[in-house]
Amino acid sequence: QRQQPSNASSITQFLLLAFVDTRELQLLHFWLFLGIYLAALLGNGFIITAVACDHHLHTPMYFFLFNLSLLDLGSISTTVPKAMVKPQHMANSLWDTRAISYLGCAAQVFLLF
Repeated sequence: QRQQPSNASSITQFLLLAFVDTRELQLLHFWLFLGIYLAALLGNGFIITAVACDHHLHTPMYFFLFNLSLLDLGSISTTVPKAMVKPQHMANSLWDTRAISYLGCAAQVFLLF
């Protein structure tokens, strides 16, 4: 008895669309989001450093702000750096690829949520 070949496929990557096709606008998006990302890193870093170093700030309110800053650092560091170098999110300024691997997408969703 002969086996029938199975008709199966597997997903290894997703192809995503860029925001814009114009190179100048892609670079503008890259620099804009890089600035926003660095400002968020700097602001959250200042909050974390201030709360950790100053003993007068070891109260519940500042403990809550400390934890929010850590969560914000984690969420923006999960999505924004990959988005800045991949064209499907923000800018086609560093690599000319429109694919994100299935595992990379799953890891990003897992770490974000």
